Amino acid sequence: MKSKRFTIPILLASALAAVSLAEARHLRRAPSPAKAEGFVDEVTNKFFPLRPGTTFHYEGTSDGVPVSDDMTVTHDIKVILGVSCTVVQDRAYENGIQVEDTFDWYAQDLEGNVWYFGEDTRQLDPNGNVIGTEGSWEAGVNGAQQGIIMEANPGVGDRYQQELAPGVAEDLARVSNLNKTVCVPYGCFDDVLKTREWSTLEKNVVENKYYAENVGDLLEVMVKGGDERIELKSISHEP
Repeated sequence: MKSKRFTIPILLASALAAVSLAEARHLRRAPSPAKAEGFVDEVTNKFFPLRPGTTFHYEGTSDGVPVSDDMTVTHDIKVILGVSCTVVQDRAYENGIQVEDTFDWYAQDLEGNVWYFGEDTRQLDPNGNVIGTEGSWEAGVNGAQQGIIMEANPGVGDRYQQELAPGVAEDLARVSNLNKTVCVPYGCFDDVLKTREWSTLEKNVVENKYYAENVGDLLEVMVKGGDERIELKSISHEP
């Protein structure tokens, strides 16, 4: 895995201003691609595969409230900065009532890194009416830039910017382990990738995420700022 490391320089001074100097020395970000030709048509990263027609179903609790989430990889494409991005719909529920409907946009470069180009997020009331769009952003709009959601070759200690929309979404991640064993309702897996993720906009919130090869996101556990645990329960495929 580490035989060919992906060199990722710092791009924005504004991103570094949000983290400590010590943190900045280790922060890795991929160079912004200059051309759409630097991307492939499908997202096949082993830790973040996005096969169109796939739905990942998650269940758990958040501060004692039953929650669930359905993440569906659609067949739709959204072109952002000349790059054709895979559209993923994410529907979040609390007590069985949908509270959020989000469309995320991802693309994989030639190295195998998966880029996050933004999201269209809508918060809903119990009747399904849109009551907010907090967290929405798009690369190339209002100074926002695409970030890395998953590296091609993760290495322990790697840090990278996932979202970079100033004042809206400023998420970062650090790879903390590559050999975890994790059991969720969907199954048990070895050699699981563990990341620690946080936002400079919510400094008191930290989450651990676990990714299995050829599956993707298995488990999300909030370790600071709340009591939340969400596990992968099932995966379904449609044509």
